[in-house]
Amino acid sequence: MSTDRDTEAAAAETPTPPAGQEPPGTPAPDAPAEAPAASDGDGAAVAPADTGPAAAGGEGAPSVPPADEDAGEDLAGKGHAGGADSGRDGGEPYGTALDNPAAPGHPVGGEAGEDPAGSGPDDGADSGRGGGGPQDAAGGGGPDAPASDGAGADGGTGGEAAQLSEAEAELAAQRYERERIARRKAERQAPVEAGGKLSGKAADLLAAVRAVEGGASAPAYFDDAPAVPRRPAPEAPAARAAEPAPQPPRPRPEAAAPAAPPAERVEAVRAVLARGGAPAELAAPAAAALGEDAAEQLAEDPWRLLAVAGVRPNQADGFARALLGPGAGPDDERRAAALTGWLLEQAALKGHTALEAPALESALAGYGVPAPAEALGRAIAEGVVLVFHESVAEPATRAAQPADSDADAEQPVRVLVGLEGHALAEESLADGLARLTGTFTGEGAAAWDPSADGAGVGAELVRAAAAHGLVVHTGGEAARAEPLALAAAAREHGLRTCLAAHAPAPGAVTVAGLLAGAEGPDRDADGRFALDLLVVLDAPQLDVETAAALVESVPDGARLVLSGDPGVLGSAGPGRVFADVLAARVCPQVASRLPDPGPIGELVSGIGIGELNQVEAPGREVVIVPVRDAGEAVHRTVQLVAESVPRAFGIAADGVQVITPGHGGSAGTRALNAALKERLNPGPGRFGGFDPGDRVVHVPSPGRAVPARVVSADAAGLQLDAAGGRVVVPKELVESRVRHGWAVTAHQAVGGRWPAVVVVLPGDAVPALSRDWVYTAFGRAERHLSVVHGVDQALPRAVAEVLPKPRTTRLAGLLRSLAAAAQEQPE
Repeated sequence: MSTDRDTEAAAAETPTPPAGQEPPGTPAPDAPAEAPAASDGDGAAVAPADTGPAAAGGEGAPSVPPADEDAGEDLAGKGHAGGADSGRDGGEPYGTALDNPAAPGHPVGGEAGEDPAGSGPDDGADSGRGGGGPQDAAGGGGPDAPASDGAGADGGTGGEAAQLSEAEAELAAQRYERERIARRKAERQAPVEAGGKLSGKAADLLAAVRAVEGGASAPAYFDDAPAVPRRPAPEAPAARAAEPAPQPPRPRPEAAAPAAPPAERVEAVRAVLARGGAPAELAAPAAAALGEDAAEQLAEDPWRLLAVAGVRPNQADGFARALLGPGAGPDDERRAAALTGWLLEQAALKGHTALEAPALESALAGYGVPAPAEALGRAIAEGVVLVFHESVAEPATRAAQPADSDADAEQPVRVLVGLEGHALAEESLADGLARLTGTFTGEGAAAWDPSADGAGVGAELVRAAAAHGLVVHTGGEAARAEPLALAAAAREHGLRTCLAAHAPAPGAVTVAGLLAGAEGPDRDADGRFALDLLVVLDAPQLDVETAAALVESVPDGARLVLSGDPGVLGSAGPGRVFADVLAARVCPQVASRLPDPGPIGELVSGIGIGELNQVEAPGREVVIVPVRDAGEAVHRTVQLVAESVPRAFGIAADGVQVITPGHGGSAGTRALNAALKERLNPGPGRFGGFDPGDRVVHVPSPGRAVPARVVSADAAGLQLDAAGGRVVVPKELVESRVRHGWAVTAHQAVGGRWPAVVVVLPGDAVPALSRDWVYTAFGRAERHLSVVHGVDQALPRAVAEVLPKPRTTRLAGLLRSLAAAAQEQPE
C-alpha cells in the first residue's frame, strides 16, 4: 500500500491520461509498472460485503426477474434508491417461517437470479424496494429511486394541513394530478384502441401472443402504439400581460413523517402476520400498503403480502402455507395474480412501464405458475393488470396501406402488459404533449429574430421555441448556456418564464419544488402554472409520472422546452421520457454544437461515442491513480480528498465529490464515507450516526438526492442545511432518508457538478460499469478528475461495448400515433 506522500505524488505529478484502449491514465511514479486488476479482499465479485443472497447484479438482466431473484443492491447503481439505505443491498430474508423450501417441482425459492429487466438507477440513499429485510420494508420512503425506489409512502393530504412537508406536498400534488389523469381518460369519447382486440380471456391473449411469436423478432425498443383519439385543440388564449418581477423563493417546508396507519389497523394486521409466522415489524408497512381492510385482505389472500416493499415470493409462499395449509400451492389463482403485479412492479424499478406478454409468461413459469398464459389472462380479466395490443409497423407504413386491404390483419403485433398507474401516466403525458403542440399558434414568432441574433450560441433554440409549443434540446454541460439564453430572450418579450432542474441549479427551481408549490410560479384556477414558457433542464431524469404531472400543469398555448444530455444515466422512476420524445420525432429537435471545454470535456465527449481517448492534460486536469485492491482504493481516495487535490489545485475538501458504482462492498459509498468521515469530521455519531458538520445526502422523496450538511439535532429531528434552507428530518426517518454524502453513486450525482471529482473503480465494480455510467460519473467534474483505477481493461471495454439497457415503454408509439391522427384531421 502506498504512503500518503506516494498518493499525493500520484495526484499531483501524473499528468496524462491513457491512450487508445489503454486504461485512462499513466500509473503514479511509485506504482508498479503494471497494476493488476483489483479484487476485493473478501473475494466478492459483485455483491457488497454486507449483503445477503439478494445482491445479484443488474448487468445482462432479463426483462423480468427470474425465479426468486433477489433484487439486491447492484454495484452498478442500477437499482433505484429512494430511502437512505435501501434494500438494494439486500439484507437477510426476514424470517425462517417464510423461508421454507418450495414444494417438489416448485421453483420458487431457488437460487437468486439477476435484476429485473433493465437498469433502474440507484438514486436515493438506499431504498427498501429491492429485497431487504423488514427494516428496509418499513423504513424506506420510496424507491431507490423510482420507489424505494419506486414507490414511497403516501404522505400528506393535499393542502389541508397548516404546513405540509416538501415530501407530503409533492406526493399530494402527484395524487391530484393522477386524479386529473383518470378524469381525462373517462372524458374521452372513444376507448384507447390498444387492447381493443383482446377480451381479457386466456384464449384471446394466447392468440395475440402466438401472432407475436409467429412474426419477426421484436426490436430492442418498441416505439409504435395504436392511434389514440385526439381532442380538438381549444382556441389560443389571448395575449398575456408582461411578466411581473421575479419573486424571492418561498421558504422550504420542513420534512415530516407521513401519516401512520391507525393503531387498530396495525394491530389487526400484526395478528394475521403472527398466525402466519411473519415478523411483527411488517405490520405497519402492510397496513399502509393495503389500506383500511389490510387484515382481511391478508387473511383471504396471503400473497397480498407481496405489496409490502422487500417481501419476496418465497417468503409470501411460506406465509400462505402457514395460513392456508396444504392448499396453498403454486397453482393457486390468487398467487398467480399477486405474482403478476409484483413482477411488473419489479420491472418498474428497472425503468419499464410495461412488459411483453411472452416475457411475463416466462417469468410466471419460472416461479412455478402452471399454465402461465391462462394465469395472465385471468389477471387481465380481473383488472389486476392492463393489456395493450400494438402494431410493430410504423404509423407511416400503416397509413400507406390501401384502405380496403387486409394489411391490418397481417401486421405483426406485440402484446404489452402493464399496471394501470403507469399506463394512465404515459397516456396522459402523450395527450399533454400533443395538447401543447396543438394549442400553440406561433403568432409573433418573427418578432423574436432580433433576440435570436443577440443570443449567440442559443440562436437556433430561441428561433425554434419562438415558433413551436414543444421543443427538445440536447447537449452537454456547456450547452446549458443555451436554455439560459432562451429564458433571457423570453423575458425580454414579456413572457412569464420558469426554468426547472432536477437538482438545485443557479437561476432555476427544482422540478420537485415546482410540482409541490414550494418554488416557482403559482397555479391558476384550473390548477395550471401561471407561465408562458417552461424550460426543463436535466430532462432525462423525468420519469413518466413526474413528466405527466408537469405537462398537465402547463397551460394551453404555452411553450415547453425539454433540455438535457441524452448520454447520462436515465430516470430513477419508470419510463424514458426524454429518449421517447426524441425517438418519436414529433417536434423540433435542436442539437447544441457547443462542446464541453478542456481535457475533461474532450474525454467525456469521446466516452459518449464509445471511445476512451487519450487527452492532453497539461494542467493535470485528469489524473489516473492505479490501485491493487479495495483497501488501497479507499486509502488513496481519502488522501486525494483530504490532501492531494486541495494542495495541488487549491480546491477545498468540500469541493471534492467522490463517486463510486454502489453503496455496498469494500469500496462502496458506505466504506468510503466511513473512512472520509474519520479523516474529515471525526465524531461519535451521536445523532443517529451523524455529527454536526457531516456532509450528507437527503432523500426527501423518491428519486431525489439533495446534498446537505448536518447542523444539529433536537427532539424534532436531525437539522440539515440543504441548498441554503433549513430542513428538519424527523428522527424516525433519519435512517431511511439521510446518509453520509462525501461519497455517492453516479445516480445520486446526476444533475450536479463539483470543482473536483474522484471516481473510484474497485475491482468488484466491473459488472456495474457501462458507457452511460462512466459518462455520467466523469462528466460531474469541472476542473479536475481523478480516477482511482482498479478495473484494468474493463473500463475501456465498458465504454466501447456496454450500452444502456433498453426500457420497454409505450410513450414514443403513443406520440407518433397522436401526430399521425392530427395530420389526418381536416383543416
